[in-house]
Amino acid sequence: MTPSPFVAEWIIRLLPALRSHGRRALDVAAGNGRHALVLAHFGFRTFAVDVKFDAVRAAMEAAARNQRAISGWCADLTVYPLPVNAFDLVVVTRYLQRDLFPSLRGALRPGGHIVYETFTVNQRALGTGPTSSDHLLEPGELAGYFNDWTIRFSEEVVSPEAVARIVARKP
Repeated sequence: MTPSPFVAEWIIRLLPALRSHGRRALDVAAGNGRHALVLAHFGFRTFAVDVKFDAVRAAMEAAARNQRAISGWCADLTVYPLPVNAFDLVVVTRYLQRDLFPSLRGALRPGGHIVYETFTVNQRALGTGPTSSDHLLEPGELAGYFNDWTIRFSEEVVSPEAVARIVARKP
């Protein structure tokens, strides 16, 4: 699967700010590592976490094939918390676990950024993707989790997929 154009664009756009600040990145619910590979390509010390061992192994194998270094971590984040103040950039796509937002916020170092993209309730009308309210954001919900941070970008679109996107900087 190819990287999200939104995520790839923002990784590149954030490079100047993060060069002086640090270079540790986390791909949450990394799957086969499509975003972890992009992060590693741009020189981040990259960590990929997913609950599925086979997915983490596939990400590590893809990194090795592409001569990139990724540290894989197989964990259920409801059981094993994210480290605090450990990352300069956190990427989350196509994943929603509402009780994880405090941990995501805490995992970033001051001045670090989160790049987040996932489905909204409007996705139901398109007949594909998730349908459960547990996996779909309400309008304005994603931005609300970061309303006390500097919002660099925020949007909600309904086509070609109904997603909310945000790039926010931790104070």
